Amino acid sequence: MKKDQFDGLMALKLVAENKSFKEAAELLGVSTPAISRMINQLENRMGVTLLTRTTRSVNLTEAGHSFLTRALPAMEEIIEAQASVRTLGNKPTGALRINAPVIFYQYYLKDDIYNFLKQYPEVQLEVFSDDQATNIFEQGFDAGIRVDDIIAKDLIALKLFGPIDFITVASPQYLNEAGRPKHPKDLLHHNCVRLRFGSAAGIYDKWEFEDNGKEFTVRVSGNLILNNSEHIRQAALGHQGIVYTERGCVEEDLKTGKLEIVLESYKTQSTGFYLYYPHKKHISPTLRAFIDFLKSKTNSTYEDNLLSP
Repeated sequence: MKKDQFDGLMALKLVAENKSFKEAAELLGVSTPAISRMINQLENRMGVTLLTRTTRSVNLTEAGHSFLTRALPAMEEIIEAQASVRTLGNKPTGALRINAPVIFYQYYLKDDIYNFLKQYPEVQLEVFSDDQATNIFEQGFDAGIRVDDIIAKDLIALKLFGPIDFITVASPQYLNEAGRPKHPKDLLHHNCVRLRFGSAAGIYDKWEFEDNGKEFTVRVSGNLILNNSEHIRQAALGHQGIVYTERGCVEEDLKTGKLEIVLESYKTQSTGFYLYYPHKKHISPTLRAFIDFLKSKTNSTYEDNLLSP
C-alpha cells in the first residue's frame, strides 16, 4: 500500500470518528484542506463517494461505512505494528488516551500518573475526565476506568482497588434545615441532586441501598440534575440537597465536617474500580507499560481478567 493511500484511510477514519474535518486535521497535525484532499484522492481512486458533507455535518455514506468497517481491522494491525517497531528495544513512546470518571484523576490517579510519566517521559498521556456511560473505544480511547457494574462485558479488566462504598451525604446546614432522614424512603421528602449519564442517557434516580444483606432501590427526585460527580460534590457543599456518591470523592469533606453522611447503615458497595480495554490479540506497548505500571502499584498477583457476558 502506498503511503498516500494509507494517509487517506487514516483521514477517513478520523473524520468519521470525530464528525469533523477540522478535528481530524488537528489529530494528524495537518491542515483541514490537506484532510479534504486526502479523502478526495481516496474517493477518486475508488470511484465512489465515501462521505456526505454539509455545512453542519459530515457522515459516512453507505459505501463509506461498508468500506471502513472492512478496512479498520487491517488499519489497526498496521498502527499496532508501527507502534511495536517504534518501541522495540526502547521505552514506550507515543500517545495514550485514558477515559476515567471525573473524580478519579484528582482523588486516585494523579500521583500514579506523575510517577508513570517520570518513568516514561516520551509517552504523551491524555486523561479525559468523563462520567458518561458511552462506548469510549468508538471515541478513540485506548482504555477506561469505571466501577465494575457499568463496564460492558467481554472486555479485559484489571482491578485497581476496592471494594468501594457508595453513600448519601449532605451539608450540616441543609440537614439542619430539612431534617435528617432515618430510612432511605425518607429521601422521598428531600431534595436529591441527581446525576445524568450523558446528554441522551437516563438520569440516575434509583439510588441503591442495602439492609441486612438485602439490596433495594429508592427512586428519588429533586430540582437539580448534573452530569459529573465533581459538580455533584459541589452541590452538596453548596447546601443544595442530598447527593449519592463514592466515598473517596468526599472523604476530606467528611473529615473537615463540611459534609455529613446520612443513612450510613444502608450504604452499598461496588467491588471496585477497574482499568478496562478491548480483548485484542495484541495491545500497544505503551498501553501494556501503563497496565504493568498500575499492576505494580496495586500489588496485583493475577493476570487481566476477561469480563464474562
